Amino acid sequence: QLQASGGGLVQPGDSLKLSCAASGSTLTLDSYAIGWFRQAPGKEREEISCMSSGARTAHYKDSVKGRFTISRDNGKNRVYLQMNSLKPEDTAVYYCAADLTPYRLGRVAHDYDFWGQGTLVTVSS
Repeated sequence: QLQASGGGLVQPGDSLKLSCAASGSTLTLDSYAIGWFRQAPGKEREEISCMSSGARTAHYKDSVKGRFTISRDNGKNRVYLQMNSLKPEDTAVYYCAADLTPYRLGRVAHDYDFWGQGTLVTVSS
């Protein structure tokens, strides 16, 4: 029901903008809190950023603060993750997820009710 896109292979220091869309469904993303997660090989899935419904509040994992920005475009029914100054340790499959509790900034995967397919981000020189 959600589709993450925008991943790719980039060099350290480069930028990417990931997009989360409601694919093949009638979900209105602004009705939900949206989280961005990532999972690197051999590691657990981790929350890196989330935003409440209405963009009232947002959270960032410490390791991405100042480099990543989450935003909404309600006209396009999308949520974005702008990623700047990418590092090799940012390499992972990135997922977006929707939480039926609109104002919760969920930090764990089981807080979220709908998930999309991931998009691979590889940061390598």
